[in-house]
Amino acid sequence: MASTFADKIITFNRGLQYTGALPDGFGVMNPYLDNPETMTVMQAFYQKYYNDSNKRKFIIGINPSRHGAGVTGVPFTDTKRLESVCGIKMLSARTHEVSSVFVYDMISAWGGPDEFYKRFYINSPFPLAIVRHIKENDWLNANYYDDRRLFEMVKPFMVASMKKHISLGLDTSEVYILGKKNAEFIHKLNKEEKLFEKAVVLEHPRYIQQYKSKDKQLYIDKYLLAFSEQSLS
Repeated sequence: MASTFADKIITFNRGLQYTGALPDGFGVMNPYLDNPETMTVMQAFYQKYYNDSNKRKFIIGINPSRHGAGVTGVPFTDTKRLESVCGIKMLSARTHEVSSVFVYDMISAWGGPDEFYKRFYINSPFPLAIVRHIKENDWLNANYYDDRRLFEMVKPFMVASMKKHISLGLDTSEVYILGKKNAEFIHKLNKEEKLFEKAVVLEHPRYIQQYKSKDKQLYIDKYLLAFSEQSLS
């Protein structure tokens, strides 16, 4: 029996491990190693929404946050929305993640998670949470592009990860990149590696939710228009 999309994602996540170097003051969180329940809820999510062999479009984030996929193992999904929208309860953690609020409002406007995840797959070029040490026992979310040395060190892992994502069965004719700074780096990688034919850049959910919340509906409409134009073509 052929592997489903869900099987391939779960296998990918099970094997995730970053063993490369990092600049001083940076760390990588691997939720699959840190919390056994993360593996359980992640599997439940993908088996629920990806238990088929459909081709999907790739939506690329930056890297998971400590309160979203850094806990649940599901991109842009905190424990609140994992339970309230997806019906999957996580007992060992309770998180609220700003980006998750926008993403699930947008998914609701699309028609709900069943319809959305049937067409789209979300992940990041660096699929583990990156954190930066501030002071004793105090770490903050970091982006792979926050430090040039960091980017150069994680770049081979990012390229390998994106190629593995594509091998799951993604449609590479068009990709959606979340965040303008993120897009600059993905464009460079794409120029070198020829991963995607065309890229559409959308504002990052965190930026919208944090700084443009009054115009949130406009951004939801922008996302829906970008996604529906491609799904109809």
